[in-house]
Amino acid sequence: MKDSTIYLYILIMAIVSFIIRATPLTLFRKQIKNRFIQSFLYYVPYVTLSVMTFPAIVNATQSPVSGLSSFVVGIIAAWLGADLFKVAITCCSVVFILELFIC
Repeated sequence: MKDSTIYLYILIMAIVSFIIRATPLTLFRKQIKNRFIQSFLYYVPYVTLSVMTFPAIVNATQSPVSGLSSFVVGIIAAWLGADLFKVAITCCSVVFILELFIC
């Protein structure tokens, strides 16, 4: 691949990124008062983070079964009120034990 093509790709990505970020600023000058749109925009960062994190959780282990099991156990531990450190230790322990016996 030539250097000029790489620079062209970088330029196109920069333009697309700028358009995506600048368009809402130019279209919506007033405060958004619609509750549905406000709640939608409130949850966008959480959904984006979840979409990026979930495949990494499942694929970071040797077996997708251990990653998915760890994910489920982590959700249950967090639901029961465990803090972040306890959830992380629990998930790591589940992956360790399952990978020790499954793989």
